Parts: sequence; structure tokens; C-alpha cells
Amino acid sequence: MTDSEQLVQYPIPPVDAIEPPPEWERLRRRCPVAQVQLPSGDEAALLTRYDDVRQVLSDARFSRTAEGSARVSAEGAGVFDRRRPGVPQSGDGHQRWRRMITKWFTAKRMAALRPSIEAMADQLVDGMVAAGQPADLKAALGFPLPVWVICELLGVPASDRERFSYWSDTFLNLSRYSAADMEAAHAEFAAYMTGHIEAKRAQPGTDLLSDLITGTDAAGEKLTDDALVSTGMGLLIAGHETTTNMIGKMMAMLLADRSRWEQLLADPALVRTAVEEALRYDANAGFGMIRYVTEELELSGGVLPAGTTAVCSMASANRDERIFADAADMDLTRTPNVHLAFGAGPHSCIGQSLARTELQVVLEVLLRRLPTLALAVPAAELPLVEGLLVGGLREVRVIW
Repeated sequence: MTDSEQLVQYPIPPVDAIEPPPEWERLRRRCPVAQVQLPSGDEAALLTRYDDVRQVLSDARFSRTAEGSARVSAEGAGVFDRRRPGVPQSGDGHQRWRRMITKWFTAKRMAALRPSIEAMADQLVDGMVAAGQPADLKAALGFPLPVWVICELLGVPASDRERFSYWSDTFLNLSRYSAADMEAAHAEFAAYMTGHIEAKRAQPGTDLLSDLITGTDAAGEKLTDDALVSTGMGLLIAGHETTTNMIGKMMAMLLADRSRWEQLLADPALVRTAVEEALRYDANAGFGMIRYVTEELELSGGVLPAGTTAVCSMASANRDERIFADAADMDLTRTPNVHLAFGAGPHSCIGQSLARTELQVVLEVLLRRLPTLALAVPAAELPLVEGLLVGGLREVRVIW
């Protein structure tokens, strides 16, 4: 950052449901490694160019947190400020843990899970239609579907879905909940999962959690109870709130310009590329990913000194004109699409294949069931969620 540059307050507020903050383009051009101040008051380096973001995220030396790293929230609480007990954050141990989890997110498993997700989506659309229009698509479909899916993966009974929804929201909110609320939610979740793990150990099922309890990693080691609880928390965060918000944002993007929806109705085979483009085009992707840089690192846009907390804005990187032709346009046929919505490298999103499957199924079901679907208000008037690390829309009102 040059002396003439003003310290940027981060996160940068979004413009509306669709448009990215104009600061992204300015920073990519003039200050791709910018000094920013976080809600906690701590400072960090914000990376906005594609190549820089990908380089840092792909570097296995740098973890998400470390002693001395910047705090995100004003009270020092929040999901990025907290270590997850029992789960190695880097190195071989982390990779062994990831391999245990990713065995459950293969293309074969996702194909097997797809009919179940489709049935859930159809059931939720039935409820939305029965309740009448206008309807809040996020509340009726986007919010419940991902938590139903993640609870099924963890073997959690349907009666406990609401508790998981509350915990997920609390873990990811910077402003709605106090530090005491966050601490209480962590304690409640840990207590619930500890009891749930004990029950699964006594009577294993066919779910992911049962497999993790009974299985071993590549070194022949079992996950500790702390690691199992932390894994459950990570899957909840990755599997619920982020996908919930992406469902709402994706539909807002596609319905904001009627020609996009009509293009999909005319050619439903574009669903897969449309989902990838929605992930790239997302202007409300939230905070981004943090990496603590332990060694000096030279980037195309500047140098990160050792001890720097780097905030990687994947959303800005995904609008980088150096990588994506006509980056400001939403092209439902774009391929290849090398977006960074799920991160990159050793800490990329474990559940990305599940998220993609859910988004594709939602789009397929809505195209089939509600071809006349439309936004009930202009896209620019859709209310934004405040304080959520993953970004999103508070509601998505639709008619059909």
C-alpha cells in the first residue's frame, strides 16, 4: 500500500444483490495487495487479483490461523478466530484428515445422493406452492434444504434440524450475536455432538459420522472425539449457511435478467455451466479466506512480509479481467470456468461436490416445476444479510 492510499475498512459493503463493490476493480488495478482494517481493529493485507489469491491459497505452508494472526471480529470471536481442537490445520495430518472426509464426496456418492436431494427439493417446493405467492424462496427452499442434507450426512434426526440451523447462523455472524452468544453456541454444539458421537459409537449407521468413528486414516489412526466434534462443525458451516445463501443468490442472478432464465428453459443442459457461472459471478460472497503468512512471499501484486494475515477475496479474483473474458458479464455457457469460489489448494472446500449437486438439483427442480418463476421485486431491492461471513440475501421474494 502506498502512502497515498487510505486504509480500507473490510469487509467492503456490497452494492446490492448483483453488483460488486466498485472498490474491487480499483484495488485490482492500483493496489492489489491493500492494507485493510478488520472489524476487530486489527490490520491485514487484502488480495484482490486472481493470480495472487490462487498462489496464497495453494501454498501448503500457510494455515488459516496461528498465534499472532489478526482477529476478525470486534470481540475476538467467530469461526475464523477459533482453532478446531483435534483437527490438524496444516501438513500431513491435515491431508490425512481431508482424505478421510473427501471419500464421502466422490462423484459416485453424489450421484447416489442426488435422488434424495431432488425428493427433498420437490417436497419443499410443494410446501412453497401450497403456501401461495409471493413467497420467500430462501426461507421456503434455500434455508431448509442444505441443513436437511447435512443432518442426513451426520445421521442427525429431523427433529434437531432447527438447532443446527441456529448454530450455523451463530458461528458465521459478525454482528447479530455477541461473543457470549457465540461461545454458548459452540458449547451447545460440542455437547450435542459429543452425545451424538457416543450414540453412533454404540450403534453405528450408514452415515458419514459413523464411518469416521469406525474408520482410520492413512496412518492407521482414528479421529479423536475432539476431532469428530470439530469435523461436524466444519461440515455444518460448509454444508448449510454457505449453500443456503448461494441458492438465494444464484436464483436472484438468474431471475434478475429474464433472458437468462429463458435461456435455461430453452436448454436445460446448461444447468451445470450456469451453476459454475453463478459461483463465479457472485458479488456477495462474504469475507473470503484468511491465510497467515509465515515466510516472506513475493506476489505479482506486491510482497507479503512474514507475519502478515492475508485476506483472499475470491469474489474479486473471480471478476479479474486478466483471467475471465468479459468478466463483468454473466455468461451461462462459459467454459472452462476456473473460478475460485471454493478456494484452491490444500484447504479448498471439502464439500464442493455436494454444494454443486445441491445447486444443480435446485435449479433443475425449479425449471421443471415453476417455469414462470420471477422475482417479486427488482433485484437491486432484495435485502442483504448483514454481518454474515459468507454473505447473502435476507430474503428472495418470488412469484410464478
